[in-house]
Amino acid sequence: MTLAPPNPPSPLRAYAAVTAAYWAFMLTDGALRMLVLLHFNALGFSPVSLAWLFLLYEVAGILTNLAAGWLAARFGLAATLYAGLALQIVALAALSRLDPGWPLTGSVAFVMAVQGLSGVAKDLAKMSSKSAVKLLAPAQDGGLFRWVAALTGSKNAVKGLGFFLGAALLGLAGFQTALWVMAAVLAIILLLVVLFLPAGLPGRMKSAESWSGWRSGDVRVNRLSLARMFLFGARDVWFVVGIPVYFQAVLSDGTAEGRREAFFLVGGFMALWIIAYGAVQALAPRILGHKSQPEGETVAKAIRWAGALVPLPFALALVAWLAGGTAPWLTVLLVGGLLLFGLIFAVNSSVHSYLILAFGAAERISRDVGFYYMANAAGRVICTPLFRLRYQIGGLPPRLATAGAVALASWLAMRRLQPV
Repeated sequence: MTLAPPNPPSPLRAYAAVTAAYWAFMLTDGALRMLVLLHFNALGFSPVSLAWLFLLYEVAGILTNLAAGWLAARFGLAATLYAGLALQIVALAALSRLDPGWPLTGSVAFVMAVQGLSGVAKDLAKMSSKSAVKLLAPAQDGGLFRWVAALTGSKNAVKGLGFFLGAALLGLAGFQTALWVMAAVLAIILLLVVLFLPAGLPGRMKSAESWSGWRSGDVRVNRLSLARMFLFGARDVWFVVGIPVYFQAVLSDGTAEGRREAFFLVGGFMALWIIAYGAVQALAPRILGHKSQPEGETVAKAIRWAGALVPLPFALALVAWLAGGTAPWLTVLLVGGLLLFGLIFAVNSSVHSYLILAFGAAERISRDVGFYYMANAAGRVICTPLFRLRYQIGGLPPRLATAGAVALASWLAMRRLQPV
């Protein structure tokens, strides 16, 4: 008698488990970023020093994404997902050992190293989750776009909650206690995911696949990765440090109570920005009218949305330069402009996330996704020295103008996806 093969895991159940794990990770990732940014800004770190704190986080992302695609293909997506969650717990616990009495250079080096470990964790978790969608999503009726948009949008909404959580924990419990709380919660989530993730999550490749195959043979994957690099560079040249520091300077009166109130206000704004951004990402299939439409039509719409992003940073830079300060009306205008930027950016990001899965080959999807997110991290690394240079030149207006120039480069790269 021949035994029947075991039933494969339910795609919907596997997708739900992967999404829950990714949510838990991104909640702590957003909280950790806000904790580090606001805590060290309150300690007197300059904006340039704060930018360097996140540099190794992004450098680690470049290297990790190249390795993570190969590791997932060798050992399976579940293994790299578990590894990402476990490394984030280690990073949170390690950062809690930071001694306020250490010299500035030692503190910066230590935080950079821990942030680098957190960057490794993030990209292991992200690559695993996104690759799993390609293998689990239904092929008909635009199922891939809907599933990846739902994962990406909900992830960013959860990360936005993490921004607010980090600011709230810093104001209410303090730096070290906040870190231990997050590490404990994430440890419980990791245990639950290990227990409930269905066995047999796909993702392994043939053992003959070599490390050297990190770059895709599909020119569309490579061109989209280039566009992605510039797209996230356009956001992070002002978003990661510049805007939070600007708002904290405007909202805080310099007293301990004023700094605490600023923590909540800055964290709240960043949270709402990311939550709204995530909601738009989830709605991107409807916005683009995608339901079994030809791939070429989706590419054409993606190019138009990339172009729509370009004028806005230039306009905000001009207004900020003409205002010449931190007038209340300028702050209101910046909030409105950045919300509009977030809406357009979210559609761009969501359609990119769909296209990389649509272009990528199923048999090497973790490697194509890893290469794509390596480019994503590279855009952020490039923008760290750009931030430093533009900050030294003239503050917020040059940063926003740089964002416009980088967005223009993203649009030009996207245009190369259009068949001639």
